[in-house]
Amino acid sequence: MNDIDELKQFVEIHARSQNIPTARYREIVANVTHDRGDTEGSWVRAWSDAARELEAQGRPLDACRHYNMARFPFVDGPARQHALDRCVAAFDLWRRTQGDIEPLLVESPDGPLRCWTANLSSTGARPILLVTGGIVSVKEQWAPVLAQAKRLGMAGVVTEMPGVGENGLRYDADSWRMFPAVLDAVARHAPVESVYTVALSFSGHLALRAATHDDRIKGVITAGAPIEHFFSDAEWRRQVPRVTRDTLAHLARVAPDEVGAHMSEWGLGKDELAALDIPVAYMTSLRDEIIPPGDAEAIREHVRRLTLIGNDDVHGSPDHVVETRLWILLNLLRMSGRRGPQRAVLGTLWRVARTRNRFKKQGRVAERVNG
Repeated sequence: MNDIDELKQFVEIHARSQNIPTARYREIVANVTHDRGDTEGSWVRAWSDAARELEAQGRPLDACRHYNMARFPFVDGPARQHALDRCVAAFDLWRRTQGDIEPLLVESPDGPLRCWTANLSSTGARPILLVTGGIVSVKEQWAPVLAQAKRLGMAGVVTEMPGVGENGLRYDADSWRMFPAVLDAVARHAPVESVYTVALSFSGHLALRAATHDDRIKGVITAGAPIEHFFSDAEWRRQVPRVTRDTLAHLARVAPDEVGAHMSEWGLGKDELAALDIPVAYMTSLRDEIIPPGDAEAIREHVRRLTLIGNDDVHGSPDHVVETRLWILLNLLRMSGRRGPQRAVLGTLWRVARTRNRFKKQGRVAERVNG
């Protein structure tokens, strides 16, 4: 069972990022008193009941989002497995109304994983946007960005980290190999020449390592990614929230008290970081309770073509959701060399959102653009 208070705290960023209104998710979690299966007052029941209401109203994408919250943070039994199954089914129903979002099965040496794709074409090479969430984010949470990829003239691929959702792989030191495996599978349907990854939280670590091995990756955009100190600093990891430790242990298939030692040598060394000859955009939260501040310093010191920005916020920057979306799109256009009115408008909107947050939070802001 998960700690209910932690679940209520950490679900906020995921609810906001899926456009679940603040008043709505607070109303739902107010009815949660425990985390025992799909029984009255449980986490799964509260979110699943809300999802079923949305299904009955003919709102499959909203239902998908609520089922996603029901299986949060990871599948630990039949109740959350059923919620995940309903999440995927609701998304599948919605995507069929969109016309061009298709599933892709990737067969890797370690097992299968699944993706959603859009705008793949065997005629003409398009830049590819590859999106992955973190340790608690299923691909359906991010798949609506496929529509944005199409508007930008890109092909889109959304998948999930090993052990998350329908990705049956184990999270281990070689999990970065998932990225080349996905690109190899995409290459059977469309040319794969220029790939830009939006890899959030722990998947950002995998994407950066993959980029040192796969030159098809031309840029990495990430937020709150562990780099080196998270893996090597045992004292820091001891204060990481329990839900994070338990989720990592689940993905890695080890006991929670063993996960730290299991991951201790996974950090990106300075030589790996220095070898990155692509643009990297990294967003850090200055009050991050999961990723230590030394990781932002490591990437600042060793990555040459870096855009680094800091928010006075906790992990995931829940108070900066709109700003983060604009920042990601703006960096995607910069990395892919897109200029023109669209980029100018995004830049203006981002600056307005950032200024608004600065006045609202009256917090510290750290920015640096280099290269």
